[in-house]
Amino acid sequence: MKKRSYSWHVTAIAAVIMAAGYASTTLAHHSFAMYDQTKATTLTGKLTRYIPGANHAQLIFQLVDDTGKAVLKDGKPIQWGVETGSAASMARNGVTPSTFPEGTIFTVTLHPLRDGRTFGAMAGALVLCGSTMPEGGCNEKTGKVLVRGSADI
Repeated sequence: MKKRSYSWHVTAIAAVIMAAGYASTTLAHHSFAMYDQTKATTLTGKLTRYIPGANHAQLIFQLVDDTGKAVLKDGKPIQWGVETGSAASMARNGVTPSTFPEGTIFTVTLHPLRDGRTFGAMAGALVLCGSTMPEGGCNEKTGKVLVRGSADI
């Protein structure tokens, strides 16, 4: 009687299943389905926290008006956040905790969350304007473009 061994078919099927499982977890992490990519919102704010991350960094900020004063809702500053590229890719573009300290005024274009919460994924330029609002507001003419692109930079 001949001893049966696993055929190459079984090995190939197992490899395909493992590869599909790995790819699905990788793609799931990089899904931007929660963001409304049909909308791009440009906001100006004052940084309250920079959260470096291996996959994506986050900028947490309070909205400011054209004079640099906090925009209030029900007597409280409106807070937003934006997901950017990784801390390493941001650093290559000059964005680090030391070059982008708390209180820095900046403008960013983002794709907002679909559910209406005040958070988004970076969709355009990140413009750094310093510690005070420049004459004419914080924009590409009055500030320095640090990053141009999406959250997956």
